[in-house]
Order: sequence, then structure tokens, then C-alpha cells
Amino acid sequence: MILQKMIKNKPIYIGNIGKPRGLKGEFFLNSFCSPSENILMYIDHIMIDDKRVKFEYIKKNNSKFIAKIQNIDNIDEIKKLTNAKLKISAKNLPKLPSNEIYWHDLVGMKVIGINKDELLGAVKELNNFGANDYLIVKPTSDSIDNEERLIPFIKKTFINSIDKKKRVINVNWQSNY
Repeated sequence: MILQKMIKNKPIYIGNIGKPRGLKGEFFLNSFCSPSENILMYIDHIMIDDKRVKFEYIKKNNSKFIAKIQNIDNIDEIKKLTNAKLKISAKNLPKLPSNEIYWHDLVGMKVIGINKDELLGAVKELNNFGANDYLIVKPTSDSIDNEERLIPFIKKTFINSIDKKKRVINVNWQSNY
């Protein structure tokens, strides 16, 4: 029960404060959501350093978001928050269908290679280097070696299955790749 509560309160980073825009406290908001517009769903739940942030607005301007936080009315105040991470609690995320999973839920899962007894490591993080999303797999004390791996997150090509309950990802990947 305690673990369940901790997971629901786990901070999920959904964006950050970019560079200031103008002189009256506006800034460019960088969304980590996919699609990026989903950040608008969480406007009432966004926190910085565990403090709720009230936005006057978040609006889209071409492909960028411009935002303003209430009571921040000049460039000097917003500059202090540049690069601040915007987060929400995991409890504010919508439920997903059983065949989908949030990226943050993959972190820490064991990664098993093409040979069923071949533990490649655990998911350290996920990243996108342009063409695809990648699992960054770090070795564990039980891994077959001490290699860190980048495994493309492409279902049915490299990702065979994800078992949410056992927290295991089976991949079509060999230790010598």
C-alpha cells in the first residue's frame, strides 16, 4: 500500500521554463508531453519545487508555447526560473489502456535479451536522439556484463514484450550488439 501511494505521488516532469520573452514576465515553455499540446491538460496541476504554480496563460504561437505565471511581471523575475522543471504528480495522469505504458513506468524495469536467461540490465532512462526513442539500459549486479546499452524502442522489431506486473522488458537484442 505504501509503494502504491509513493507511485501515485511520483513527480512526472512534463516541461521546463525556457528563455524569457519580452519584458513583462512571459517565457517560452518547453513541453515534454507527446503530443506537446497535452501540457495544456495539466495547467492546474503544475508544480516547481513542490509548489503549485498558477499560470495566467499558456498559448501556442506557431510551434512554440508562450506562458506567463501569475504575479511574475518582469524579465528579472522570470530569468531566475529559466530551466526550472515543471512537474505534476503521477496521480494527475490519465489511465492508459492495458497495452500502453508511460515512459516513466519503464524506468527501473529489467531488460532481458534474446536468450531468456540473459539479463542485460535495467532501464536507466529513455531518450530520443532524433530518429527513434531509445531505452538506455544500465548494467546491474546481476547483468551478464558491465556494458551500458542503447536499445531502440521499436515494438515488434526490438521490443518483444513488456510485463508491467513483473517489471520486465523482453527485447530482441543480444549481449554482443
